[in-house]
Amino acid sequence: RALEDAWGVQPAPNGVRVRNLCLMAEAVMNDARQTFVMFCPDFCHAAYRSHPLYEKMVTAFEPPLKGYFARQAVLRSKGMLGVITAFAGQWPHATYMAPGGVTCEVTAEKLARCEAAIDEYQSWYEAEVLGCTSDQWMGLHTAEMFLGWLDEHPDTGAGLYAGFGRSIGLQQLGLGSGYLLSCGCYPRPDNNGFLMPGGYLNGERVEPFDHHQVREHTRYSCFTDDGPTHPWDSVTKAEHGPDRGQYSHAKATRYANQVVQLGPMVDLFLAGDPLIASWMRAEGPNAWLRQLTRLHRPVLVMQLMRQTIAELRAESSEPAMVWATDVPDQGRGFGAVNAARGTLSHWICIRDEKISNYQIITPTTWNASPRDSDGRRGHWEESLI
Repeated sequence: RALEDAWGVQPAPNGVRVRNLCLMAEAVMNDARQTFVMFCPDFCHAAYRSHPLYEKMVTAFEPPLKGYFARQAVLRSKGMLGVITAFAGQWPHATYMAPGGVTCEVTAEKLARCEAAIDEYQSWYEAEVLGCTSDQWMGLHTAEMFLGWLDEHPDTGAGLYAGFGRSIGLQQLGLGSGYLLSCGCYPRPDNNGFLMPGGYLNGERVEPFDHHQVREHTRYSCFTDDGPTHPWDSVTKAEHGPDRGQYSHAKATRYANQVVQLGPMVDLFLAGDPLIASWMRAEGPNAWLRQLTRLHRPVLVMQLMRQTIAELRAESSEPAMVWATDVPDQGRGFGAVNAARGTLSHWICIRDEKISNYQIITPTTWNASPRDSDGRRGHWEESLI
C-alpha cells in the first residue's frame, strides 16, 4: 500500500479482497490464541487459588497448553490457516501480496476451501466459545444485554473469561490514554476508505485519520534525538550516549500531539460497534473490555469474510493484479492496514529508484512508547499506573 501510494497505483479490487480475506483470517486466528493461550492462563496463578472459580480456570486455561480451551484454541485456529494458504501457499512469510494486488489465481476451488475453513471454525466457536449462534451473539447490543447472556452462559469460553475477569476487577484497571486512534480495518475494494471505518477520538469528537498528524519523539529513546519528526523525515540511528535518561528502544509516537492508544477495542469502537460502544460509555477503556473485544471481533470478522467470498465469486472474471507501469524514479508513499493488534503503518521515500528512507510504526510502538519530548508517559506506562 505504501508503494501503491508512492507510484500512484490503483490496486485491482479482487486483489484487495484477497488481501482482506487473508488478513481477516489472521485476526480470527490471533484472537483465539491471544485470549486462551496468552491471556487467560494468568487466571491459573496461585494468587487466585482461594477464588471459587479457580479450578474451572485451571481446567480451561492451565499452561502450558494443558487447559481445554488453550489446546482447542491452537488446534481449531490452525484450520483458519486454510484461508491464507489457499492463496499464499504458506504461512508465515507468504509473498503473494504485491503493489497492484495479489499474484495468485482466484478460483472457485480456493473459495470453497476458504468457506469450508470458516464453517468449521464458526461451528466450534459458537458451540464452545459463545454457547449461542453468531446471530444471537450479534444481537447483544448493550452492556446490560451482555450481562444477561453471561448469567446464562457462565461456562463457555467467553463466559469463563468475562465472569472471572470481572470478579477480579479487570474492568477497573488499565484505563490508559483516553485518546483513541485507528486508521480503519480492511480497505474497500475501490480503495476508498475502509469496511470498518477508523478515526481519531479527540474528547467526544471523532476526526478522520490523517497520517500527517503523526510525530516520532526520541528524547527518552536510545536513538539520536532529532526532535519530533514526521516518519517521512525520521531517522533511526542508535545512540546510547550522551546520557539524557534514555530507557527504551521504542520511539515515542504521538498523534496530533497527544498520547493515544490503539488496538481491537479501539478499532471496533471507532467503527461504531454497539456492544463495545455501550461498554465504553459504561466503564471506559479498560483491561477487561480490551480482552472481551478479542472474543467479540471474530464473530464480526467471519461475517465480513463470508461477504468478501461472495464478492469474489460474483466478480470472478475480474483480475486480481494490476501491474505497475511508468514507475517514477522518486516519490513518497504511506500505507496502513490493521494488524491483529491495531493500526500498522509504513512510510517510504524513494530517490533515484532506490529506497532512501523507510519507517514502520507498529501498534505496539504506539502503546509501548516511552515518554515524549514533553515528558508525557506512553499508553502502557499510563495504564500500569
